[in-house]
Amino acid sequence: MNAVNDNKIVIFDTTLRDGEQAPGCSMTLNEKLRVAKSLQELNVDVIEAGFPAASPGDFESVQTIARTIEGPTICGLARCNQQDIERAWHAVKDAKKSRIHVFVATSEIHRQHKLQMAKEEILRNAIDSVTFAKEFCDDIEFSPEDASRTELDYLAEVVQAVIKAGATTVNIPDTVGYAIPDEFFSIFKYLKDNVAGIEKIRLSAHCHDDLGLAVANSLAAVQAGARQVECTINGIGERAGNCSLEEVVMAIKTREESFGVDTGIDTQRLYPTSRIVANVTGMHTPRNKAIVGENAFAHEAGIHQHGMLKNRATYEIMRPEDVGLARSNLVLGKHSGRHAFRERVEQLGFTLDDLELNRCFDEFKQLADRKKDMYDADIEAIIMNVDIGNTGPWLIKELQTIAGTGTVATATLKLSHVDGRELNEATEGDGPVAAAFGAIESATGIQLTLKNFEVRGVTVGDDAQGEVTVTVDYNDQSFRGHAASTDIVEAAAFAYLEVINRIARRQDSKNTN
Repeated sequence: MNAVNDNKIVIFDTTLRDGEQAPGCSMTLNEKLRVAKSLQELNVDVIEAGFPAASPGDFESVQTIARTIEGPTICGLARCNQQDIERAWHAVKDAKKSRIHVFVATSEIHRQHKLQMAKEEILRNAIDSVTFAKEFCDDIEFSPEDASRTELDYLAEVVQAVIKAGATTVNIPDTVGYAIPDEFFSIFKYLKDNVAGIEKIRLSAHCHDDLGLAVANSLAAVQAGARQVECTINGIGERAGNCSLEEVVMAIKTREESFGVDTGIDTQRLYPTSRIVANVTGMHTPRNKAIVGENAFAHEAGIHQHGMLKNRATYEIMRPEDVGLARSNLVLGKHSGRHAFRERVEQLGFTLDDLELNRCFDEFKQLADRKKDMYDADIEAIIMNVDIGNTGPWLIKELQTIAGTGTVATATLKLSHVDGRELNEATEGDGPVAAAFGAIESATGIQLTLKNFEVRGVTVGDDAQGEVTVTVDYNDQSFRGHAASTDIVEAAAFAYLEVINRIARRQDSKNTN
């Protein structure tokens, strides 16, 4: 490849677009900004910030990220029509580096059943859309959706045409995760051998994990000449998910002699970024998840432990420190100062501004007064929890619950509103959590349908923090809230109120407009 750096793999992160399409993974604007800042620190090359034409909220998120995040190229997705393309451009135009990503399906099954368009119509649509997008932006990516199930000769025809029209990156999506590695390799080789001008652009791979092969297929594409990989943190995405960023990056780094390429990713930021995404989406990482799972570097078998004591390389092909997992056990305490706290936060891989640091430090001191021992995970939970309970409009001032065998659980709640109101409610329920939820609903006037309730231990010991994630339905929409505390009922109440506040802010915004 002459037009691009043949040794550089561009990492195109689509956590905020394709990742958010996973059920229950919708994020608020503040959460998207937190993820985007983490991706910036991770040193990804491209952030696909969203699908601006999908909704006003998506447009606002992409626009805000474009105006806020420096370093990565900010990309907006668009269907092959002028309205979508114009919307994408208006969302990304304020970024230092902008990209418009247009797509149209090309496979026979999509042509017949979804688009009901002939090959010639799709070809013309692709050419016209790339040409139109080129009027706004120099950096244009084109994706033939469901490329892995498209006839090779027709796929090559489309790719050649969009290159001629001005596309600078051509992405080959395995949209439904159907491909296997040698087959996916062959698609890229065929295109490189049969498409005029392909040396002028960057070929990209976008793989889904329906058969558990997204990473393997992406690596096969790299070996065949792809120089961009589209992926998500923790592999989140529609259905079974996408190619996992941390896995493909560490595979390339660990097996450098096989691939001979570099991603430029700051791999020590992988673990903290994974934790942030897991927290804001509520999709916790399985313990046995490669690279960033809790068991990724754990060794229990005696023979493994013996080998590790002799030489770590006997059973570790990478160091935990390489992915940001270097950690101490017991850390800090109630007498620790702000400087020591800041240093530990940075060691854990998080970057906080002064306001965030002050809020987190105050939370740390309060928690340290209640807990006997403080751990790294406690600090992580505080950082993740820093915005909860501070965004309003409703705030919990007091919460008391009474429960016991043979008695009806009750919750007594005092809420304050930004408009100065204070409300008191006392409600019964099947348990203290249900009673607390009922009191919150009665006070705010917002009734939710609880769909899922999860509790996860954050640290160890009798005084460990518990993290609660709630998923609810409201007006046929799914919402998610989460919070952590040493008191599970308190954590549940804060998580529930987080959802209430999100809905209330939406209602206030609509009323204002």
